[in-house]
Amino acid sequence: MNQSPNQNWTQLHNQIHQTLRQRKLLPENQRILIAVSGGQDSLCLTKLLLDLQSKWNWYLAVAHCDHKWRSDSEANANYVKELATNWQLPCYIQTANKVYKSEAEARKWRYQTLSKIANKSNFQYIVTGHTASDRAETLLYNLIRGSGTDGLQALTWQRPLAENFFPLLVRPLLEITRTQTGNFCQEQKIRIWEDSTNQDLRYARNRIRLELFPILRQFNPQAELALAQTAEILSAEVEYFENETEKLLKKVKRIDIDNLNMSQFEYQRVRYIINRLVLREVPLALQRRVMRHILHKVLPERPNFSHIEKLTTLINAPNRSQTDPFPGGAIAKVQHPWIILI
Repeated sequence: MNQSPNQNWTQLHNQIHQTLRQRKLLPENQRILIAVSGGQDSLCLTKLLLDLQSKWNWYLAVAHCDHKWRSDSEANANYVKELATNWQLPCYIQTANKVYKSEAEARKWRYQTLSKIANKSNFQYIVTGHTASDRAETLLYNLIRGSGTDGLQALTWQRPLAENFFPLLVRPLLEITRTQTGNFCQEQKIRIWEDSTNQDLRYARNRIRLELFPILRQFNPQAELALAQTAEILSAEVEYFENETEKLLKKVKRIDIDNLNMSQFEYQRVRYIINRLVLREVPLALQRRVMRHILHKVLPERPNFSHIEKLTTLINAPNRSQTDPFPGGAIAKVQHPWIILI
């Protein structure tokens, strides 16, 4: 079986090439670190970027994170290393020093590890093989959990992994389904390392993929792409609302301290002061977003829908109205034209 790269140009090559150009995801002459699990999505991505390398003049390398979750994880890592050698790509293998109990903990370790490799070896971009199928699954998973639109936008094309912007995490396959990546690997004769945990129905995402999606395809054979496109629409809307929210936050914080009618002792207890007259002039969607941002700073836990609604209600409530305590003991009350969080 030949696993060396070839230049057989496919429709998928063309699609990714156009996506990269239109979205400006991976500029020319950049150092790019590819996160490779050994599964079909990451191997498809690696092969596509390798075949496109001569057109973009990238420096490519592969990184694999071994979580030690499976008995074959070391063999999996060795396979990735062997494949990288065959494709003449530098390869970084990192093994966890403990077994992480949850997917969230493992994901956090994985991204921290990838960032360390990128920073040490001067990679500006880290790319992952997340697909339209992953995006659709994430949207459904967050919808079921009651996430707002921020959660429903589900996997953006790129995001910074650190405060200094680089390395930048990029997901070039968000318009490609898992079926397409599987077919590509089969056509290119690339052997896939099957991850047995992907069949474990104890994980919610696996149940969505293996049990829920077959039902959804009975209603719409293109259900994954339809949901992924919905996430793309929501992503643009969330970006717009976030920009507007940042502008509003600056306005609602402008206060005339002399008109607060409050002693120095009382003022020292204040956690946040909101100008509700500013918020009365904007749509409910923006009111809620502003209140969520404020509560996120004030509360010891992530604010939920009822917390946000409770504070939003005070925008038009009578003077001297107040809430019952929020988690952590904070109380909001109206001292017109302010909402004061104490």
